[in-house]
Amino acid sequence: VYGRSTVAEEAAAMALSGVRVLELAGLAPAPLCGMILADFGAQVVRVDRLSQSAAALAHGDVQARGKRSLALDLKQPQGAAVLRRLCGGADVLIEPFRHGVMERLGLGPDVLLQENPRLIYARLTGFGQTGKYAKSAGHDINYLALSGVLSKLGRKNENPYPPVNLLADFAGGGVMCALGIVIALFERVKSGKGQVIDASMVEGVAYLSSFLWKSENLGLWSQPRGENLLDSGAPFYETYRTSDGKFMAVGAIEPKFYNQLIKGLGLSLDELPAQMSFSDWPEMKKKFASIFAQKTQAEWCSIFDSTDACVTPVLSFEDAASHQHNKERSSFIKNDPGEISPRPAPVLSRTPAVPSCKRDPFVGEHTEEILLEYGFTKQEIAKLHSDKTIEMKDLKASL
Repeated sequence: VYGRSTVAEEAAAMALSGVRVLELAGLAPAPLCGMILADFGAQVVRVDRLSQSAAALAHGDVQARGKRSLALDLKQPQGAAVLRRLCGGADVLIEPFRHGVMERLGLGPDVLLQENPRLIYARLTGFGQTGKYAKSAGHDINYLALSGVLSKLGRKNENPYPPVNLLADFAGGGVMCALGIVIALFERVKSGKGQVIDASMVEGVAYLSSFLWKSENLGLWSQPRGENLLDSGAPFYETYRTSDGKFMAVGAIEPKFYNQLIKGLGLSLDELPAQMSFSDWPEMKKKFASIFAQKTQAEWCSIFDSTDACVTPVLSFEDAASHQHNKERSSFIKNDPGEISPRPAPVLSRTPAVPSCKRDPFVGEHTEEILLEYGFTKQEIAKLHSDKTIEMKDLKASL
């Protein structure tokens, strides 16, 4: 099975092998960013708050695959000093706090980059490091709204709505930040210098939507929301309910694909209005819906699977993991505790990601081993522990 092996050779062969990353614990986007780097071989340390604090229990990082946990109280001056020392030996710092928090702790980029000029200091926030909202709270829906993208999402005569928190948090945030880090690591090979990355989720998701901005004058988005080609306006780019209460997804845009859709539905092109006759779209939708409702999802799959009609089943997570196509590609993996998740993408031919199959780390589980690796002495660690600056997890107590 893909990803079962954890041999040292495979880890060493990964693309980001040897890159040391410190990820300050946060919500959604920063953990994904760290997980991407870990999946492709980086040594990622999640710097957690002490587990007694309510905040540490609340953050519940479910994207901790392949990471280790060091529990540290950054609010204590000696805790901030520990992070400064760690950053002296790290390649990347991922920092998810609102503008000004790190500076107040004496851990701003001017301090850390002076001590380690090779450090890549990635600042992942909703609104970015400057601007009117730099110090404001927000969530995915707010960043999506400010980017202009939310105004495009939703059906006709309905309020705009976000596709859960995928777009701003993860695509515009976590993925864009990981891309920025890899770009900065690549540039550092030439210059020998690190730099600061200002990753704003508003700008990340706006950049992601470049096609929408650049295609506006093509007429693709000239109608109100929910009445255009790709936003549920067209009958041939839509989802339809089947007789067993499941759904099929239709994306038959090009005429040759549309023709196969019409054929599969048992209709005749001669008896239908032209594909791009906007005024007929609402009626065509009703016609398609009534036909799709007459067969089960499996029956429609047997009709469309061998065609280029661009018609596919809308799969649940469970069905996606067991679907023949995804199984043939080992697209989903199972870890030691038995949890299924998507394997890292994209697939590299020589140095593919080899995701860890171990359970996620407990808060503070690796505190001592990480501090030793980064050059702290046993005596220093004991002092930090007695001062309650760090936490070392007693695994027996956790099990």
